[in-house]
Amino acid sequence: MDESERQSEERGWATAKTLAEALPYIQVYDRETVVIKYGGHAMGEVAVAKQFAADVVLLKLMGVNPVVVHGGGPQISAMLDKAGVRSSFIDGLRVTDKDTMAMAEMVLSGAVNKEIAHWITVAGREADVRGVGLSGKDAGLLTVEKTTRTKRDPDSLIEHEVDLGFVGEPTKVDPKLIAGLIASETEDWVPVIAPIGVSEDGLTYNVNADTVAGAIAGSLNAKRMLLLTDVKGVLDKTGAIIRQMTVAEAQALIDDGTASGGMIPKLETAMAAVRAGVEAVVILDGRRPHAMLVELFTEYGAGTLVKA
Repeated sequence: MDESERQSEERGWATAKTLAEALPYIQVYDRETVVIKYGGHAMGEVAVAKQFAADVVLLKLMGVNPVVVHGGGPQISAMLDKAGVRSSFIDGLRVTDKDTMAMAEMVLSGAVNKEIAHWITVAGREADVRGVGLSGKDAGLLTVEKTTRTKRDPDSLIEHEVDLGFVGEPTKVDPKLIAGLIASETEDWVPVIAPIGVSEDGLTYNVNADTVAGAIAGSLNAKRMLLLTDVKGVLDKTGAIIRQMTVAEAQALIDDGTASGGMIPKLETAMAAVRAGVEAVVILDGRRPHAMLVELFTEYGAGTLVKA
């Protein structure tokens, strides 16, 4: 046996050992629902998208019911820039007029949504695992109301309402379609959902993808919700990652300023999802290869877990 054969044999034994060690965790998630919020700049990189899709297919084949909710902010910005439209933001939310809303829906429900569903179908071709592209407009999945925000004038200290345009907040999730897809006994479907919703009066709204993921996870009583981000997790004051925390501890981190910037809405989403019935939410670095597998099927996980 030459050196390359010996190394190949050692890799085989190492793989078998890893699978055996994962067995207890595989059983924990058997036939459980895991909602995955997928977004960030890495979403536009083909190699990363293919790897993400392959991991989602692996989850499905291991008995997990993955549901993907995606964002697309950078892709919307790129399309608006190409069209010569300048975006403005208030508290991290894009001000969305009628024309911007039409373009956002085209990007989210069209190009981005279908590409993710396509890569899942490609990755799962041999086992016939298929991605199904949806938005909150399909089958009454996501009902929303117009988001309201107030801003305080720094001189007068008087608060006034700010109009964000067609930006919405979920008020109702009807999960029948998703539940039907993941419960199929004859087909392996993976729902892929764009964060677009409809108000009671029939208007279309753009919705924050983290918020949509949390609302859908709550409606499905998901075992886990994975928030894939561009950071390794929630950090303490020393910069070390916090492996686990309660909702109360997460709120304390916001209150004392330990959590700041973009981490605040992610923690708020995690807390809301847990209160809505999700067993736990994990904030983890989606840029790392196989982060979802490490989180679900190894002892130490890959990010920060938030639970009741």
